Amino acid sequence: MSLSDESTDPTPTIRQDAQPGFEDTEPASSMQEFYKLYQELLLITLVLTGVVFISVWIFYSLNIALNYLLGACTGVVYLRMLAKDVERLGREKNQLSKTRLALLVGIILLASRWNQLQILPIFLGFLTYKATLIIYVVRLAFVSD
Repeated sequence: MSLSDESTDPTPTIRQDAQPGFEDTEPASSMQEFYKLYQELLLITLVLTGVVFISVWIFYSLNIALNYLLGACTGVVYLRMLAKDVERLGREKNQLSKTRLALLVGIILLASRWNQLQILPIFLGFLTYKATLIIYVVRLAFVSD
């Protein structure tokens, strides 16, 4: 087989050749999956926050529960900032920014300076979004589509 025979071969060699218009549909499909994942994670985080808030209120006190809620709300804001960063990745930016971490540092500094706030419940509330990720991964591992 000569070099000229290879260039006239009508067999598609890459996915874009095999499916006309593929390059237009793939990014839109990926972004739809991303938005679906983000909404699912946000919903799980909010439900988990509500359940833990009520549980902490019942078993401890309203003050500790409100501290937890403050941390959980900070975690939701952090998750939203992370999603916005990921959304811009590739189009506008080449890497994720690290300014989101300032949110956690700020809330912990506020808690350390203000007597009504307690650091541990706020920090554990912030980590609620991490529990959401664990729930999502475990569910994904055991429930295959």
